[in-house]
This record gives sequence, C-alpha cells and structure tokens, in this order.
Amino acid sequence: MAGRGVDRLAVRLLEGLGEQLWGFPPRLMAHIVADQGAVEAVGWFARNMPRYERTLRILGPLRTHLACVTVSLRNGCRYCAYGHAYAVELVYLKERGKPFPTEAETVSGWLDLEPSDLRQRMVDVLQRADLHSEVLWIDRTLALASEAQRPVDQDEARIAHLVRMFAVLNAVGKAGGVEPDEAHDPLNKDTELKARLAQLRRRAA
Repeated sequence: MAGRGVDRLAVRLLEGLGEQLWGFPPRLMAHIVADQGAVEAVGWFARNMPRYERTLRILGPLRTHLACVTVSLRNGCRYCAYGHAYAVELVYLKERGKPFPTEAETVSGWLDLEPSDLRQRMVDVLQRADLHSEVLWIDRTLALASEAQRPVDQDEARIAHLVRMFAVLNAVGKAGGVEPDEAHDPLNKDTELKARLAQLRRRAA
C-alpha cells in the first residue's frame, strides 16, 4: 500500500512538471513510474531534464525537437515522435509564419523504417520546409544513434545525450503503447498559436 502511495505521489510530481513546462500532464509519466519505480523515475528526470532544457536553449527548439523526432522514429515510439513533431509544427509556424509541410500525425507514423528510408523522409520534409541546414543534424543524429560515430564537439555531445535519454523514454512509450497527447514544448500553452495552426491545416485539407 505504501509503495502504491509513493508511486501515485511520483506520478503527480512528474505530471506537474509536464503541466509547468508544457501546459498538460503527459500520459507517459505514469508508465515511467510503473516501469522504473517512484524513486528511480523522479531521480531520472532530475538527472536528465536540466541538460535537456540546456540543449533546447543552446541548439534551439527546432533543432532539438527534430533530433527527438528522429531518434523516436528510429526507436519505434509513436508517442514521443508525435509530441516532438507537433512541437516542430508550432515552433516552425511561430518562426516562419506558415505551417510545416507535414503534420505531426503523418510524421509520427514513420515507424519501423530502414534507417536509410527514415533519413530520406526526414530530408524530403526538411527540404520542403526550406530547412536545408538541418539535414546535417539529422545525419549526425542518426550516426550517433547507430553508434557509427562518437561526439566530436559539445553540440554533438548534446545530441548524444538526447539519444541516450530518448532510448529510455521511447522504450517505455513503445512498451506501454502510450497514445500521443500534445506538443512537448512550452508553445503548447499558446492556445492562439495552436488554433492558428489548426485553422491553416483545415484550409489546406
């Protein structure tokens, strides 16, 4: 009974973190606590989230979320792929004033592809988005994820940390069959931006 009480407390704590950062309680949190236990789950986030937040600031949200999408697709996790692909949509709309070429729902379905096929789909959508410089980062992310190369600088070390971090998140999300929820970015709290994106998507349909 005490263990279950601690687990519930840990879930509330981690869901509260999600609400603070992104404006909603992420569905994955209960699954992580169930998988790792309350103490380890809270400790894992305490060790990893500060570095993740620094990566967002240093590499920028678009590059960071694209790396998270790529790793999550490679690992077969629709939950994380959707959350970060939706974040890409919001960041891109805010920065470019137009919708990203491919919706998160579509991108998050690019699971179980050969690495070369996944790379090609990511390259195609980045080229259509006029994000040609990000192709290099997709290549770096895939190379680090496959252990074909080791980090050679601080920026690649940040991507390597994302690879390790999302190996854990993706494994839990995939094993639990967790359904996607919302964008894993502070812009998820921008209701006007989300409404604008939805309106643009409807017009394009």
